[in-house]
Amino acid sequence: MRIEEQLGGGLPSQPSGPPPSHVADAPFVAIPDPVHSSGKGFLLDMTNSILETISSEFAAAAKKAGGSVVAVHARRWMPTSGIEWKKGVVVTVHHGVQRDDIKVLLDGGRTVSAKLAGRDPSTDIAVLRIEEGSSGAPQLGDSTSLRLGHLVLALGRTRRGDLVASSGIIGGISGEWRNRRGGQLDQHIRLDLALYPGFSGGPLLNAKGEVVGINTRGLGHGRAVTVPVATVNRIVEELLEKGHIARPYLGIAMQPVEVPENMRSKLPTQTRVGLLVIHVENGAPAEKAGVLLGDVLFEVGGKTVEHVDAIQDSLSTAKIGDVLQVKVIRAGEIKPVSITLGERAR
Repeated sequence: MRIEEQLGGGLPSQPSGPPPSHVADAPFVAIPDPVHSSGKGFLLDMTNSILETISSEFAAAAKKAGGSVVAVHARRWMPTSGIEWKKGVVVTVHHGVQRDDIKVLLDGGRTVSAKLAGRDPSTDIAVLRIEEGSSGAPQLGDSTSLRLGHLVLALGRTRRGDLVASSGIIGGISGEWRNRRGGQLDQHIRLDLALYPGFSGGPLLNAKGEVVGINTRGLGHGRAVTVPVATVNRIVEELLEKGHIARPYLGIAMQPVEVPENMRSKLPTQTRVGLLVIHVENGAPAEKAGVLLGDVLFEVGGKTVEHVDAIQDSLSTAKIGDVLQVKVIRAGEIKPVSITLGERAR
Protein backbone atom coordinates (compact mmCIF):
# COMPACT_ATOMS: atom_id res chain seq x y z
CA MET A 1 0.00 0.00 0.00
CA ARG A 2 1.31 3.41 -0.90
CA ILE A 3 2.05 5.96 1.85
CA GLU A 4 -0.77 8.28 0.70
CA GLU A 5 -3.20 5.41 1.10
CA GLN A 6 -1.88 4.74 4.60
CA LEU A 7 -2.41 8.38 5.54
CA GLY A 8 -5.85 8.58 4.01
CA GLY A 9 -5.00 9.55 0.41
CA GLY A 10 -4.89 12.98 -1.15
CA LEU A 11 -1.10 13.15 -1.58
CA PRO A 12 0.52 13.67 -4.97
CA SER A 13 2.35 10.70 -6.45
CA GLN A 14 6.12 10.94 -6.45
CA PRO A 15 8.00 10.41 -9.69
CA SER A 16 10.00 7.27 -10.05
CA GLY A 17 13.74 7.48 -10.40
CA PRO A 18 16.88 7.56 -8.30
CA PRO A 19 16.64 8.47 -4.61
CA PRO A 20 16.64 12.22 -3.87
CA SER A 21 20.07 13.71 -3.31
CA HIS A 22 18.91 16.31 -0.80
CA VAL A 23 16.36 16.38 2.01
CA ALA A 24 14.56 19.18 0.20
CA ASP A 25 14.01 16.82 -2.72
CA ALA A 26 12.60 14.06 -0.47
CA PRO A 27 8.95 13.00 -0.87
CA PHE A 28 6.48 14.96 1.30
CA VAL A 29 5.20 12.87 4.20
CA ALA A 30 2.23 14.10 6.22
CA ILE A 31 2.58 13.79 10.01
CA PRO A 32 -0.54 14.09 12.16
CA ASP A 33 -0.70 17.40 14.06
CA PRO A 34 -1.33 16.56 17.74
CA VAL A 35 -2.95 19.94 18.29
CA HIS A 36 -5.42 19.82 15.41
CA SER A 37 -6.12 16.09 15.36
CA SER A 38 -6.79 13.32 17.79
CA GLY A 39 -3.51 14.22 19.56
CA LYS A 40 -5.32 17.15 21.16
CA GLY A 41 -7.33 14.84 23.34
CA PHE A 42 -4.21 12.96 24.35
CA LEU A 43 -2.43 16.15 25.43
CA LEU A 44 -5.45 17.34 27.37
CA ASP A 45 -5.79 13.99 29.08
CA MET A 46 -2.10 14.01 29.98
CA THR A 47 -2.31 17.58 31.33
CA ASN A 48 -5.42 16.80 33.34
CA SER A 49 -3.74 13.70 34.73
CA ILE A 50 -0.73 15.71 35.90
CA LEU A 51 -2.91 18.40 37.47
CA GLU A 52 -5.04 15.79 39.20
CA THR A 53 -1.92 14.11 40.57
CA ILE A 54 -0.52 17.39 41.90
CA SER A 55 -3.88 18.34 43.39
CA SER A 56 -4.26 14.97 45.07
CA GLU A 57 -0.73 15.06 46.46
CA PHE A 58 -1.20 18.57 47.91
CA ALA A 59 -4.58 17.62 49.40
CA ALA A 60 -3.03 14.55 51.03
CA ALA A 61 -0.11 16.63 52.33
CA ALA A 62 -2.47 19.23 53.82
CA LYS A 63 -4.52 16.53 55.53
CA LYS A 64 -1.45 14.78 56.92
CA ALA A 65 0.31 17.88 58.29
CA GLY A 66 -2.97 19.57 59.18
CA GLY A 67 -3.42 17.39 62.24
CA SER A 68 -0.54 19.24 63.89
CA VAL A 69 -1.65 22.76 62.88
CA VAL A 70 -3.34 24.79 65.64
CA ALA A 71 -4.89 28.20 66.23
CA VAL A 72 -3.22 30.23 68.99
CA HIS A 73 -5.47 32.66 70.87
CA ALA A 74 -2.99 34.99 72.56
CA ARG A 75 -3.92 38.46 71.32
CA ARG A 76 -7.02 40.60 71.25
CA TRP A 77 -8.14 40.89 67.66
CA MET A 78 -7.20 37.70 65.83
CA PRO A 79 -5.52 34.38 66.61
CA THR A 80 -2.38 33.30 64.83
CA SER A 81 -1.56 29.84 63.61
CA GLY A 82 0.94 27.46 65.10
CA ILE A 83 2.13 23.89 64.84
CA GLU A 84 2.74 21.18 67.41
CA TRP A 85 6.44 20.77 66.68
CA LYS A 86 6.69 17.81 68.99
CA LYS A 87 4.33 16.36 71.55
CA GLY A 88 3.30 19.03 74.02
CA VAL A 89 5.36 21.76 72.31
CA VAL A 90 3.72 24.33 70.02
CA VAL A 91 5.70 26.71 67.82
CA THR A 92 4.09 29.98 66.76
CA VAL A 93 5.16 33.58 66.07
CA HIS A 94 6.43 35.98 68.72
CA HIS A 95 4.32 38.88 67.44
CA GLY A 96 1.14 36.84 67.96
CA VAL A 97 1.67 36.25 71.70
CA GLN A 98 0.56 39.41 73.48
CA ARG A 99 -1.02 38.15 76.70
CA ASP A 100 -0.44 35.58 79.44
CA ASP A 101 -3.81 33.86 79.07
CA ILE A 102 -3.08 31.62 76.07
CA LYS A 103 -5.51 29.15 74.55
CA VAL A 104 -4.63 26.69 71.77
CA LEU A 105 -7.30 25.25 69.50
CA LEU A 106 -6.25 21.79 68.33
CA ASP A 107 -7.31 19.75 65.33
CA GLY A 108 -10.73 18.31 66.09
CA GLY A 109 -11.99 21.41 67.91
CA ARG A 110 -10.53 20.81 71.37
CA THR A 111 -9.20 23.90 73.20
CA VAL A 112 -6.38 23.60 75.76
CA SER A 113 -4.47 26.07 77.92
CA ALA A 114 -0.86 26.87 77.06
CA LYS A 115 2.10 28.43 78.83
CA LEU A 116 4.81 30.50 77.20
CA ALA A 117 8.10 28.57 77.36
CA GLY A 118 10.09 31.35 75.71
CA ARG A 119 10.26 33.75 72.80
CA ASP A 120 12.82 35.20 70.43
CA PRO A 121 11.80 38.52 68.82
CA SER A 122 14.81 38.47 66.47
CA THR A 123 13.51 35.38 64.65
CA ASP A 124 9.82 35.98 65.50
CA ILE A 125 9.54 32.56 67.12
CA ALA A 126 7.64 31.75 70.32
CA VAL A 127 7.36 28.34 71.99
CA LEU A 128 4.38 27.22 74.04
CA ARG A 129 3.85 24.19 76.25
CA ILE A 130 0.56 22.32 76.34
CA GLU A 131 -0.36 19.33 78.50
CA GLU A 132 -2.64 17.55 76.07
CA GLY A 133 -1.30 17.42 72.55
CA SER A 134 -2.59 16.01 69.31
CA SER A 135 -1.73 12.78 67.53
CA GLY A 136 1.95 13.52 66.98
CA ALA A 137 4.67 15.64 65.43
CA PRO A 138 4.71 16.50 61.71
CA GLN A 139 7.24 15.15 59.25
CA LEU A 140 10.07 17.67 58.95
CA GLY A 141 11.91 18.22 55.68
CA ASP A 142 15.16 19.84 54.59
CA SER A 143 14.66 23.44 53.50
CA THR A 144 18.03 23.46 51.74
CA SER A 145 16.46 21.30 49.02
CA LEU A 146 14.09 24.14 48.08
CA ARG A 147 14.74 25.91 44.80
CA LEU A 148 13.46 29.13 43.25
CA GLY A 149 10.07 28.42 41.69
CA HIS A 150 9.29 25.26 43.69
CA LEU A 151 5.62 24.75 44.48
CA VAL A 152 4.83 25.11 48.19
CA LEU A 153 1.77 25.11 50.45
CA ALA A 154 1.16 27.30 53.51
CA LEU A 155 -1.26 26.05 56.16
CA GLY A 156 -3.15 27.87 58.90
CA ARG A 157 -6.07 27.40 61.24
CA THR A 158 -8.93 29.84 61.72
CA ARG A 159 -10.60 31.10 64.88
CA ARG A 160 -13.35 28.50 64.39
CA GLY A 161 -10.83 25.70 63.91
CA ASP A 162 -11.01 25.27 60.14
CA LEU A 163 -7.81 24.20 58.40
CA VAL A 164 -6.98 26.62 55.56
CA ALA A 165 -4.30 26.64 52.88
CA SER A 166 -2.58 28.95 50.42
CA SER A 167 -0.43 27.74 47.54
CA GLY A 168 2.36 29.45 45.63
CA ILE A 169 6.02 29.21 44.84
CA ILE A 170 9.39 30.01 46.37
CA GLY A 171 9.85 33.59 45.22
CA GLY A 172 13.39 34.05 46.48
CA ILE A 173 15.96 31.96 48.30
CA SER A 174 19.54 32.49 49.41
CA GLY A 175 21.97 31.57 52.16
CA GLU A 176 22.26 32.82 55.73
CA TRP A 177 20.31 35.96 56.48
CA ARG A 178 20.59 38.43 59.34
CA ASN A 179 17.31 40.30 59.44
CA ARG A 180 16.62 43.86 60.55
CA ARG A 181 15.99 42.64 64.11
CA GLY A 182 19.44 41.06 64.33
CA GLY A 183 18.23 37.47 64.10
CA GLN A 184 20.38 34.99 62.21
CA LEU A 185 18.43 32.61 59.95
CA ASP A 186 20.04 29.65 58.20
CA GLN A 187 18.36 30.70 54.93
CA HIS A 188 16.43 33.61 53.49
CA ILE A 189 13.25 32.08 52.07
CA ARG A 190 10.81 34.53 50.48
CA LEU A 191 7.36 33.32 49.49
CA ASP A 192 5.28 34.25 46.47
CA LEU A 193 1.88 33.34 47.88
CA ALA A 194 -0.96 34.97 49.80
CA LEU A 195 -0.17 34.75 53.51
CA TYR A 196 -3.59 35.79 54.80
CA PRO A 197 -4.18 37.33 58.25
CA GLY A 198 -3.82 34.60 60.86
CA PHE A 199 -1.53 32.44 58.70
CA SER A 200 1.65 33.61 60.48
CA GLY A 201 2.96 30.81 62.68
CA GLY A 202 1.67 28.09 60.39
CA PRO A 203 3.93 25.66 58.51
CA LEU A 204 5.24 25.72 54.96
CA LEU A 205 5.04 22.38 53.14
CA ASN A 206 7.17 21.27 50.21
CA ALA A 207 5.88 19.11 47.35
CA LYS A 208 6.52 15.99 49.45
CA GLY A 209 4.24 17.24 52.19
CA GLU A 210 7.14 17.83 54.60
CA VAL A 211 7.27 20.84 56.90
CA VAL A 212 10.23 22.99 55.83
CA GLY A 213 9.67 26.04 58.04
CA ILE A 214 7.37 28.46 59.86
CA ASN A 215 5.74 31.32 57.93
CA THR A 216 5.62 34.90 59.16
CA ARG A 217 5.07 38.48 58.09
CA GLY A 218 6.96 39.77 61.10
CA LEU A 219 10.49 39.77 59.69
CA GLY A 220 10.44 41.03 56.11
CA HIS A 221 8.72 44.45 56.26
CA GLY A 222 5.34 42.78 55.78
CA ARG A 223 6.56 40.32 53.14
CA ALA A 224 5.85 36.64 53.56
CA VAL A 225 9.02 34.82 54.61
CA THR A 226 9.73 31.43 56.14
CA VAL A 227 11.93 30.65 59.13
CA PRO A 228 13.65 27.43 57.99
CA VAL A 229 13.43 24.16 59.93
CA ALA A 230 17.08 24.23 61.00
CA THR A 231 16.64 27.67 62.58
CA VAL A 232 13.37 26.69 64.26
CA ASN A 233 14.93 23.55 65.74
CA ARG A 234 17.84 25.53 67.16
CA ILE A 235 15.60 28.24 68.63
CA VAL A 236 13.10 25.75 70.07
CA GLU A 237 15.80 23.76 71.87
CA GLU A 238 17.31 26.84 73.51
CA LEU A 239 13.96 28.36 74.46
CA LEU A 240 12.85 25.12 76.09
CA GLU A 241 16.13 24.96 78.01
CA LYS A 242 16.63 28.63 78.98
CA GLY A 243 13.42 30.47 78.15
CA HIS A 244 15.35 32.98 76.05
CA ILE A 245 18.08 33.14 73.43
CA ALA A 246 21.45 33.97 74.92
CA ARG A 247 23.25 36.38 72.60
CA PRO A 248 26.56 38.14 73.28
CA TYR A 249 26.78 41.93 73.37
CA LEU A 250 29.39 44.66 73.76
CA GLY A 251 27.41 47.36 75.57
CA ILE A 252 28.55 50.36 73.53
CA ALA A 253 26.92 52.80 71.14
CA MET A 254 28.86 54.01 68.11
CA GLN A 255 28.58 56.25 65.07
CA PRO A 256 30.78 56.54 61.95
CA VAL A 257 33.38 59.36 61.86
CA GLU A 258 36.26 60.26 59.55
CA VAL A 259 39.69 59.28 60.81
CA PRO A 260 41.98 62.33 61.30
CA GLU A 261 44.47 62.90 58.47
CA ASN A 262 47.48 62.60 60.80
CA MET A 263 46.38 59.08 61.82
CA ARG A 264 45.72 57.54 58.41
CA SER A 265 49.37 56.68 57.76
CA LYS A 266 49.38 54.54 60.90
CA LEU A 267 46.29 52.58 59.90
CA PRO A 268 45.72 49.85 57.32
CA THR A 269 45.52 51.06 53.72
CA GLN A 270 42.23 52.65 52.62
CA THR A 271 41.05 53.17 56.22
CA ARG A 272 39.30 56.55 56.24
CA VAL A 273 36.34 55.92 58.54
CA GLY A 274 36.06 54.48 62.05
CA LEU A 275 33.36 54.09 64.70
CA LEU A 276 33.29 56.72 67.46
CA VAL A 277 32.22 55.34 70.85
CA ILE A 278 29.50 57.68 72.12
CA HIS A 279 28.21 55.57 75.01
CA VAL A 280 29.61 52.83 77.24
CA GLU A 281 27.14 50.83 79.33
CA ASN A 282 28.01 50.33 83.00
CA GLY A 283 29.17 46.80 83.73
CA ALA A 284 29.08 45.82 80.05
CA PRO A 285 31.82 43.68 78.46
CA ALA A 286 33.25 46.73 76.67
CA GLU A 287 33.59 48.70 79.93
CA LYS A 288 35.21 45.75 81.69
CA ALA A 289 37.72 45.52 78.83
CA GLY A 290 38.64 49.20 79.16
CA VAL A 291 36.84 50.77 76.19
CA LEU A 292 36.44 54.51 76.81
CA LEU A 293 34.03 57.18 75.64
CA GLY A 294 35.65 58.90 72.65
CA ASP A 295 37.62 55.87 71.41
CA VAL A 296 37.47 55.36 67.65
CA LEU A 297 37.15 51.68 66.82
CA PHE A 298 38.54 50.81 63.39
CA GLU A 299 39.37 47.10 63.45
CA VAL A 300 37.60 43.95 64.72
CA GLY A 301 39.13 40.49 64.44
CA GLY A 302 41.80 41.75 62.05
CA LYS A 303 39.27 43.37 59.66
CA THR A 304 38.63 47.08 59.27
CA VAL A 305 35.10 48.27 60.09
CA GLU A 306 33.33 51.39 58.89
CA HIS A 307 29.71 50.60 59.76
CA VAL A 308 27.95 49.41 62.91
CA ASP A 309 26.46 46.57 60.84
CA ALA A 310 29.93 45.07 60.58
CA ILE A 311 30.06 44.81 64.39
CA GLN A 312 26.65 43.13 64.38
CA ASP A 313 27.89 40.65 61.78
CA SER A 314 30.81 39.75 64.03
CA LEU A 315 28.52 39.23 67.01
CA SER A 316 25.98 37.15 65.05
CA THR A 317 28.41 34.24 64.76
CA ALA A 318 30.08 34.72 68.17
CA LYS A 319 29.25 32.96 71.43
CA ILE A 320 29.16 34.11 75.01
CA GLY A 321 32.66 33.81 76.42
CA ASP A 322 34.41 34.40 73.08
CA VAL A 323 37.13 37.04 73.07
CA LEU A 324 36.78 39.78 70.46
CA GLN A 325 40.05 41.45 69.48
CA VAL A 326 39.56 45.10 68.52
CA LYS A 327 41.76 48.10 67.85
CA VAL A 328 40.89 51.68 68.72
CA ILE A 329 42.39 55.13 68.26
CA ARG A 330 42.84 56.81 71.64
CA ALA A 331 44.61 60.15 72.15
CA GLY A 332 46.40 59.80 68.84
CA GLU A 333 47.64 56.30 69.56
CA ILE A 334 46.51 52.85 68.42
CA LYS A 335 45.42 50.65 71.33
CA PRO A 336 44.54 46.91 71.14
CA VAL A 337 41.62 45.85 73.34
CA SER A 338 40.43 42.32 74.15
CA ILE A 339 36.71 42.15 74.94
CA THR A 340 35.27 39.00 76.52
CA LEU A 341 31.70 38.76 75.25
CA GLY A 342 28.98 38.41 77.85
CA GLU A 343 25.20 38.05 78.04
CA ARG A 344 23.05 41.05 78.78
CA ALA A 345 21.50 40.93 82.27
CA ARG A 346 17.80 40.01 82.20
